[in-house]
Amino acid sequence: MLNNFLASRSAYLLGFLTSFGLVALALWIQTTYKLEPCPLCISQRMVFMGLGILFLLAFLHNPKKAGWVKLHAALQVLTALGGAGVAIRHWWLQVHKSEMIVDCGVGFDYMFENFPLKKALTLVFRGTGDCAAIDWTFVGLSIPQLALIAFIGLAVFAVMLAKKR
Repeated sequence: MLNNFLASRSAYLLGFLTSFGLVALALWIQTTYKLEPCPLCISQRMVFMGLGILFLLAFLHNPKKAGWVKLHAALQVLTALGGAGVAIRHWWLQVHKSEMIVDCGVGFDYMFENFPLKKALTLVFRGTGDCAAIDWTFVGLSIPQLALIAFIGLAVFAVMLAKKR
């Protein structure tokens, strides 16, 4: 039964719903616990949305030929791995918080409105004091750790889909 589902078009829809569901969960956590997301949190949300859009495009396209299936899978896996890289960087900042001179820096919106794109992206990935803070955990895992698990899971899911189609 699982093989039939993975070979179906609906599996792509599940990838889309999972990706955007994780963003919705992040927004719920943010509002419920009155947290301010750091630039890396926002970046991870954008990657989840991009990944969701890739799953939605695959659902709409419903690829049957191996070339198309592989292309969709490659884009999904690369996007998920990019998100995993952001999550790893975020986690690294949290682990090394005591070794860093932590300042809060400027907000995400301010960076992109007042700096050239390259400089803004450099600032985002360098992180701020907010990125090093651990404001919320679930079963002992911080948000970037949970995001890393989700990105890896979605990458594995995309590979499984490609193998079954």
